[in-house]
Amino acid sequence: NMFPRNFAWGAATAAYQIEGGWQADGKGPSIWDTFCHEEGRVCGAQTGDVTCNSYELWEKDLKCIQQLGLTHYRFSLSWARLLPDGTTRNVNQKAVREDGVNVRGYFAWSLLDNFEWADGFDLRFGLFHVDFSDAERRRTIYRSGLEYAQIISKYKAEHYK
Repeated sequence: NMFPRNFAWGAATAAYQIEGGWQADGKGPSIWDTFCHEEGRVCGAQTGDVTCNSYELWEKDLKCIQQLGLTHYRFSLSWARLLPDGTTRNVNQKAVREDGVNVRGYFAWSLLDNFEWADGFDLRFGLFHVDFSDAERRRTIYRSGLEYAQIISKYKAEHYK
């Protein structure tokens, strides 16, 4: 077998690219919010204010995770949601205890993750397409997502017979 029995199949998100809810529930402005709201900074004055709105449509994201057959998923919330004023004097408890979710950690992510922004946000990346013109932000699995789900399914079946 190519993969160990308990091999982890996962995906991850980046807050500004998926979260939305930019002013919801006590979130402060992030550096990306500030940058993208300055006139002339971003082509077409696009912002991450809504994106695919994972903040409100997280249940749809869970269905996508199930559709892929993932064993692990690292979601991402903005640091500005956890620490609205940028200090530990004001921890947004709603970001830690939302809907009974036990958030166990926050991780900084690399600036390398932002290289795709140099050419603008491109719909071809990722495992799912989010229809930004649709208020429901419908998610449609890409071919890459289908192939990833097949790989996960194949190797999980081999290991869990």
